[in-house]
Amino acid sequence: MRSSLLATAIATGLGLTALTAAGNANAAPPAVTAEQLAQLQAQIAALQAQVTELQAQNDAQSEVNVTQAKAIEATADTQKTVDGLKKLVNDNSISGRIFFDMSNIDATSNGKDTAAAGTGFDVKRFYLGVNHKFNDIWSANLTTDFTYSSALGNTQVFVKKAYLQGKFSDAFVFRAGAADMPWIPYAESFYGMRYVENTLVDRLKYGNSSDWGLHAGGELGGGMANYAASVVTGAGYKNPTRGKGMDVEGRVAFVPMQNLAIAVGGYSGTLGKETGTVDAEHDANRWDAMVAYANKGWRLGAEYFQAKNYNNVLTVATDKADGWSVWGSVPLTDGGITAFGRYDKADTSKTLDPSLENTYWNVGVEFPVIKGFKLAAVYKDTKNENATTIDQRTKEFGVWGDVSF
Repeated sequence: MRSSLLATAIATGLGLTALTAAGNANAAPPAVTAEQLAQLQAQIAALQAQVTELQAQNDAQSEVNVTQAKAIEATADTQKTVDGLKKLVNDNSISGRIFFDMSNIDATSNGKDTAAAGTGFDVKRFYLGVNHKFNDIWSANLTTDFTYSSALGNTQVFVKKAYLQGKFSDAFVFRAGAADMPWIPYAESFYGMRYVENTLVDRLKYGNSSDWGLHAGGELGGGMANYAASVVTGAGYKNPTRGKGMDVEGRVAFVPMQNLAIAVGGYSGTLGKETGTVDAEHDANRWDAMVAYANKGWRLGAEYFQAKNYNNVLTVATDKADGWSVWGSVPLTDGGITAFGRYDKADTSKTLDPSLENTYWNVGVEFPVIKGFKLAAVYKDTKNENATTIDQRTKEFGVWGDVSF
């Protein structure tokens, strides 16, 4: 730019001189006075100043352009980072739930204290879950299960759930791995007091809440019905063993109105006890039924089961069991304070020991502390006895807690 202006100035000066000479070709060349030379030098100096100013402006604009380019690039990098964090947050979620209690236990067997008696603090369950979403259909879940018992004096950690899920529609959700079984978690959703006590089938160990295998479920008729089915190893989530065959469990439920369910279910298999070297004598079978209502603190339900050979898969002898449970809760205040109670009764050996009977009941009051945290003051009473040699009694009083996030 500077060179062009200088060249123009010189060419102009030379052009004027040439025109003067051409107009008077035969005349002698005019002498250049000092004043004319000074004027020409001043013009050239002015042009040089303009060139310098324009060059400075051009350099400044170049720096602005470079700065803007760097800012745009930095903004793009920041947006990539924000998009990556947003995707991480949207595609992954972490959840947790803790069941704990501080209680005093009075436990006796045939009138004598047992090692379970005493006062202590227990973390009955600590579930920590991670869920990852691949897209609108596929996702994966890992949930660990930590437990500590002061009675046992040790801690244990298990994989409660570990599955790949494909949700193809509300009517068909498929899971492969360790996942919820059809019956126990469904009953828990209506009972609502799992942190205080397991539901009937789970408490008496006639079923598993999670197991390894293939699972399917969904809602039908716009939520008027739902179903779940599992083909599993049968030994439960704590024991991912391999057996000769797979066990099956299923459930169907009719929902005639919101928050009310009428459900039936069943289970059949060898509970993972039949292996390549051990043959089973019987299949374990269980039938379930439940009618339950749950809505805003109001809960009312009844559960029934009938089981065969759950403790006799490998024995020649056969046995049967059945039992029932009723529960309810009533809101006491608008703030969420709730009174609740439950009663269970089961005959756990109807063939081999017909007099063996298990009864359980509890009463309590639940207090919400903050969102995701509640406490309950509870009294429990459990009795397991027969007509001859068994007389086991447990009385427990304390505070139970449920923390979820």
